[in-house]
Amino acid sequence: MRFRPAQKTGLVGTHPMFLCGKRFQIGFLGAALALSACVTPARMHDEAQLNQVALGCGLALGELIQDESEKKLLLTMRSDPTLQQRACVARWAKRNGLKAVFLNIKFPPEG
Repeated sequence: MRFRPAQKTGLVGTHPMFLCGKRFQIGFLGAALALSACVTPARMHDEAQLNQVALGCGLALGELIQDESEKKLLLTMRSDPTLQQRACVARWAKRNGLKAVFLNIKFPPEG
């Protein structure tokens, strides 16, 4: 009887060039494309939609904006929003794939 060494399986003991092979690259590219199909681009909401959300959350007209250069950000411009207002805006932003940003702006007193 002859002694037969155990064969190695998996990536342990394989040549490092395996990771650079054409099959690996095609598989990696396919996986990347499949995952990128799941990501939806941010869409711009019109002013009427944002005003409707603002009023529903207890904000004034125009205090909720979305900038065209940063479509994933939902900006709230109010001097001191309440906890309920912040939670309402954050929930709506999350449902719509946006990130709520609260800008604490101190407006000068009128007079």
